[in-house]
Amino acid sequence: MKTLKVIKIGGKIIDNEAQLTSFLREFSSLKGSKILVHGGGKLASDLSNKMNIPVKFIDGRRVTNAETLDIITMVYAGKINKTIVAKLQSFGCNSIGFTGADGNTIIANKRSETPINYGFAGDIVKVNISTLKILINSDITNIFSAISHDQNGQLLNTNADTIASELAIAFSKDYKVELYYCFEKKGVLQRTNDDNSVINKINNKTYIELKKSNIISEGMIPKLDNCFYALDRNVSKVCIGNPTMLFDHHSNFTTIQKL
Repeated sequence: MKTLKVIKIGGKIIDNEAQLTSFLREFSSLKGSKILVHGGGKLASDLSNKMNIPVKFIDGRRVTNAETLDIITMVYAGKINKTIVAKLQSFGCNSIGFTGADGNTIIANKRSETPINYGFAGDIVKVNISTLKILINSDITNIFSAISHDQNGQLLNTNADTIASELAIAFSKDYKVELYYCFEKKGVLQRTNDDNSVINKINNKTYIELKKSNIISEGMIPKLDNCFYALDRNVSKVCIGNPTMLFDHHSNFTTIQKL
């Protein structure tokens, strides 16, 4: 069975042009089949502020009204996605940019307005990989922005970590799938102010203990929930850390494991 790497890039790496370019150069050199999922960084918020559109987050998740959805679509599916594709082409990595609407790949429902109204936020209900498999078999790398659709003409803002997890799960029937969450930190940290306090392995049992002791912050919990969700659905390997883990397996990063 062939290996497929699903890699999500986010955090401050997206916001830093030099770091992003360096990552994409390395990413382009990775052998084998791969998919890249990217977040939006600060650019969507910066553009919203310039246009006097209020930026609102609840529990770390963006509230997406109609105006904000327009901004997100322009930034995620436009500026960031196409910049990434263009840079990858310059490094010899043939790629194509996607939202969930393209190829009918990621279908979602608008999240319920109760108990919290997040606006045009999407919860994924189905992933279609037929078009993606054709591209992968033609050595074309798929680059996903964090947008899904409802099959009724409505785009929806969707968590990029969740998109990466759901894509990894969908491909796990046909590939040995490895899921990597890349950001600026070396991994999940024992102490948030100590970048070298990486927890190298987290399993179901230690995850519960880390949450009880408040070592894992609120922002990391949804990411780890996606990790265990993927492992429970046949994804073979899940890791969290900075991009070095993709190219140097002796580097310090966090591996998520089932008991």
